[in-house]
Amino acid sequence: MKKEELKLTAEWDKTFPKSEKVDHSKVTFVNRYGITLAADLYVPKKAEGKLPAIAVCGPFGAVKEQAAGLYAQTMAERGFLTVAFDPSFTGESGGNVRYMASPDINTEDFMAAVDFLSLHEKVDPDRIGIIGICGWGGMALNTAALDTRVKATVASTMYDMTRVNAKGYFDAEDSEEARYQKRAAMCAQRIADLEAGEYALGGGVVDPLPEDAPFFVKDYYDYYKTQRGYHPRSLNSNGGWNVIGCESFLNQPILKYSNEIRSAVLIMHGEKAHSCYFSKDAYAAMTKDSKYTDNKELLIIPDAVHTDLYDGGGKDAIPFNKLADFFREYLG
Repeated sequence: MKKEELKLTAEWDKTFPKSEKVDHSKVTFVNRYGITLAADLYVPKKAEGKLPAIAVCGPFGAVKEQAAGLYAQTMAERGFLTVAFDPSFTGESGGNVRYMASPDINTEDFMAAVDFLSLHEKVDPDRIGIIGICGWGGMALNTAALDTRVKATVASTMYDMTRVNAKGYFDAEDSEEARYQKRAAMCAQRIADLEAGEYALGGGVVDPLPEDAPFFVKDYYDYYKTQRGYHPRSLNSNGGWNVIGCESFLNQPILKYSNEIRSAVLIMHGEKAHSCYFSKDAYAAMTKDSKYTDNKELLIIPDAVHTDLYDGGGKDAIPFNKLADFFREYLG
């Protein structure tokens, strides 16, 4: 498959320090839509034999230089070969329309990462897992339901992006009328974009931060708009998705068959996160009427808010040892 020529940054430009325990390099791979994805590969130093491997992505609107890279590098320190990748149309990845999202294409991005790992000379193809953060937690569960090669999945501080688009936060806009108004606004925006000859951006995290902003907005600002997590290629740190970028999420629930996931799943969320209901409900749906519950777990982390599971929040909120034990158990 022909790859797009991508411009990949050579220098270390992550929001976290480089580890001396792993070797880092840039790699690319192609998904089944022909889009070339850019990724950071992390390999434990002095590793021997075929390794268990993990693909990492998220949060939704972030880049691999942020939380996904931190997770990938940290898991590599614990003995796993990992890749953190940018989704289609974002970051350093390809796609000639920028800042679009798709439940289908983004699930395929995860599966393409599994393709890449399956064929890597240092990877045992029977020992592959995935980690999805925030909106990519939902994508990870969708991937686990579709891709039988995935042996273990972690969804961290997850959003179900189809649910929040179709129903609003806390399902406050869950009505036919509210969805109709959203659809009508999107359709009007499509015409406006065509007339303008470019896609209007929806805006990233609000800046400056209003004094009366809800806590979860302040939480996002504290990560994406400060030195803690800002990155120049991150949509959330800058202009955001296109206004119509997530249009198809309105009609495409992605967790329909989650209770048919046979492989191991760990869903973890902060107790004080505004988004914790996504994980609790996803776990309940995944285990309801399921024959495969023995390898499923919901982990609620005390006192943690949503972005604490992006980078630890300065209080080591991410239970990396727990994640390592989980993957060692189910990846062998």
